[in-house]
Amino acid sequence: MREFVPDEKMRTMSGTFYPTGHVVILFPEKADAERTAESLVADGGFPADQVTSLTPATVLREIAPHGDADIPLPSVGTEGATARSFETLARQGHHGLVVVSDSREDTERLMTIARRVPFSLAQRYRTLVIEDLE
Repeated sequence: MREFVPDEKMRTMSGTFYPTGHVVILFPEKADAERTAESLVADGGFPADQVTSLTPATVLREIAPHGDADIPLPSVGTEGATARSFETLARQGHHGLVVVSDSREDTERLMTIARRVPFSLAQRYRTLVIEDLE
């Protein structure tokens, strides 16, 4: 499984992480993230190139809204608060996945597999909507 690398299409005009058409899910245990990724490909029918790993370091470098700054910058909408949640979990060592999920059916198939293990946070990014997944 390859490591997640965001491209410019995954950012808003202000540079905030917003990967429309993807689900981002974080797990307290690295092994659970790896096992889920394997199951998404083997059991869920997701192409291997659409499932990428997300390390705590990558979250802090690419997703966190302010990196190591002491004072977070304000953000319009929920994407800033969501990124701060990812940052908090990354600092606690949570690992994750970024998965292409263009439809509700893809997302439900993904979450059916993800629910087999404890996860910390799951978000589906749609145009103008960040959906909390349970």
